[in-house]
Amino acid sequence: MILTVSTKPYADQKPGTSGLRKKVPVFQQENYAENFIQAIFDSLEGFEGQTLVIGGDGRYYNREVIQVALKMAAANGFGKVMVGKGGILSTPAASHVIRKYHAFGGIVLSASHNPGGPTEDFGIKYNISNGGPAPEKITDAIFDRTRNIGSYKIADVADIDLDTVGSFDLAGMTVEVIDPVIDYADLMETLFDFPAIRSLISGGFRVVIDSMSAVTGPYAVEILEKRLGAPAGSVRNEVPLPDFGHHHPDPNLVHAKELYDDVMSANGPDFGAASDGDGDRNMVVGKGMFVTPSDSLAMIAANATCAPGYRQGIAGIARSMPTSAAADRVAEKLGIGMYETPTGWKFFGNLMDAGKVTVCGEESFGTGSDHVREKDGLWAVLFWLNIVAARKQSVKEIVEAHWAEYGRNYYSRHDYEGVDTDNANALVTALRAKLDSLPGTTINGLTVSAADDFAYHDPIDHSVSKNQGIRILFE
Repeated sequence: MILTVSTKPYADQKPGTSGLRKKVPVFQQENYAENFIQAIFDSLEGFEGQTLVIGGDGRYYNREVIQVALKMAAANGFGKVMVGKGGILSTPAASHVIRKYHAFGGIVLSASHNPGGPTEDFGIKYNISNGGPAPEKITDAIFDRTRNIGSYKIADVADIDLDTVGSFDLAGMTVEVIDPVIDYADLMETLFDFPAIRSLISGGFRVVIDSMSAVTGPYAVEILEKRLGAPAGSVRNEVPLPDFGHHHPDPNLVHAKELYDDVMSANGPDFGAASDGDGDRNMVVGKGMFVTPSDSLAMIAANATCAPGYRQGIAGIARSMPTSAAADRVAEKLGIGMYETPTGWKFFGNLMDAGKVTVCGEESFGTGSDHVREKDGLWAVLFWLNIVAARKQSVKEIVEAHWAEYGRNYYSRHDYEGVDTDNANALVTALRAKLDSLPGTTINGLTVSAADDFAYHDPIDHSVSKNQGIRILFE
């Protein structure tokens, strides 16, 4: 039985760079999740009888919202939904499933690297048929719909068993519960030289991956331990937990410090890596060398032909505006295109679909390529292992050789947490007001050459995204 349920709009459902993210208690408000999901469906056309992919990073409230989304998909006319076993699907794996099975799109439940738990973060985003995050024209339409929504449709049926792989009927719609790990691992095996990496590990090269009690654990165990022969236990915190084990699943030097300290210790592993809540971010550490995300993008691009999937070279590179220009130097030497975009993986999608770029990256620990349309943490880790195996050098040696050849772009990021929103907005507003007067002025011995509020002109669809971050450039 299909129900049409009356509802009232919420004013705060504007998607950010990657969907709608709020605290769990906000999503638990009456019809809050239902409103947003219905707004997604109302903003789409032509999905009658089509396939939808649904999954999330396993955080608190994931299972409940998946059941709601399944019933609403049935009520709105989808013919089939593919859902990850246990409701769990890493963001890059979701992108791969959408692409491999030619789905209409997907709903991904995640708040990425943010904490999970009853009072922590939750999120919903929509991915389009290319496997990438919905572009602004769709997210803007979704937000517009949330502001005047009056009802939502839902099937009045029992919950689906998410823990059993197989096909089920839900109000006339087929629900296929899948194990996405094998599909994803198979894809990685087509891109990287698994025999070379296996030989590296069997030769005594010690690798440790910290999955931070988040979504990548099963994927990392399948690939690193089962396919590449690393000893059992090489993947740490491999069981996904709704609260990520009370940890912050953000792979950086603050939240993955234990891993960093281990690799840097005298008897620690040769290589360490960590991934985040939904599996799209990565941190790479070699003995004596932490690789910054900006450098990682440049070094992967410079060494791309080490991996079988990229043996023919790369078409171009894209990076977010705050990411260092290290990759620009590589693109210049290779004679390929270099594209600077706003923060948000959705801005890379058009470039990849048009064949303009192959690898992309952000300074916020996100790296990926055109194999999917999301950043991909394990992909980056495997790429580094492939480079180490091919060059027969340590991470430190590879990084230092790159700096010697291309020069070094120093990079520093400062995060200010828990600040007063009004004061922060006032500071940015005041800075924007000064932009026109800054060029030519000298600050602490440095002369400002240009200052602007970054605007992106998409070379493919010619859309314009304004106010994407203040830039102050020096001579």
